[in-house]
Amino acid sequence: MRYKLFGRHTGLRVSELALGTGNFGTGWGHGAERDEARSIFDGYVAAGGNFIDTADTYQVGQSEALLGDFIAADRDYFVLATKYTLGAGPQGKNPVADLARTGNSRKTMIRAVEDSLKRLKTDRIDLLWTHMADGLTPMEEILRGFDDLSRSGKILHAGLSNFPAWRIARAATLAELRNTLPLAGIQVEYSLAERTPDRELLPMAEALGLGAALWSPLGGGFLTGKYREQQEASRLTKLGMLVHTEKSARETALLDAVLAVAAQVGAPASHVAIAWLRAKAARSSTSLIPILGPRTRAQLDGTLGALSLQLDAAQVAALDAVSAVPLGVPHEQLQASLPRLAGGVLDKLDLPPLPVA
Repeated sequence: MRYKLFGRHTGLRVSELALGTGNFGTGWGHGAERDEARSIFDGYVAAGGNFIDTADTYQVGQSEALLGDFIAADRDYFVLATKYTLGAGPQGKNPVADLARTGNSRKTMIRAVEDSLKRLKTDRIDLLWTHMADGLTPMEEILRGFDDLSRSGKILHAGLSNFPAWRIARAATLAELRNTLPLAGIQVEYSLAERTPDRELLPMAEALGLGAALWSPLGGGFLTGKYREQQEASRLTKLGMLVHTEKSARETALLDAVLAVAAQVGAPASHVAIAWLRAKAARSSTSLIPILGPRTRAQLDGTLGALSLQLDAAQVAALDAVSAVPLGVPHEQLQASLPRLAGGVLDKLDLPPLPVA
């Protein structure tokens, strides 16, 4: 395992693969019992991992509670990240309680952090994520909450998960202008199966120096190829959400390409998917950290094998091409127009080339 600084605004040294613990516990009816979760945790640590990602809502609070026990012996070793927004309790049974414990408000943030600290059995959170935009809370309020909590020592860094790029860019600017806690990074779904962040989110993260934690790097298991075999008790059949499938010819062509490269290199398809992300990270000016989300120790051990696989340029290019998504307006217009400018106006100016997102 190699290590990186998380973005350009922190000194956080994190392992190149993070451990996502959404499967720690069985509160959702699908996950890992305590002993299996402990084995996953131990295997990740033995491989050199130090970046742990959880959330108050994962397995209705069980994920944080289990992690609190697992990290207790060596808390300072870990970069511990958690999230607030959805709450730790079951939703829908008490609308008044749901109002109090969910959303992005400063009130909810502070209460959620206090509760997470108790479950995690620690005095601070290294990186607090706002889990997702609630569509209501002003960004100024979220940033004020981050700054208050950082000044009290209860969080050290903060970031935004599953927010649109324009809101993240505005938040980073506001924090810089007001000299409050800077945004450390973003968390977003990204993989060969989900490349729409290439349009705005990842170029923004690079331009603003934000680290990017990438969830579901295997497309919810789709990129392993296992759903073609319809294995029992899979995420697709048991949890039934956040999973990519072969719903069109594009997904079929993508999975065929991943399996073809896997055959070329003599490695599982999961290794190829992670190796492609590591190649993408090597080309980025900021840190791109895939978040592994295993449910069993065998899944973890199988995925960690990707650390020893390096794809060649032709294999990376082939996967780039088959997984690419249309960039849309204005990016495709710029790609068409800039060469004409470069052959006319721009080559008469003594200026560096304009960046294209």
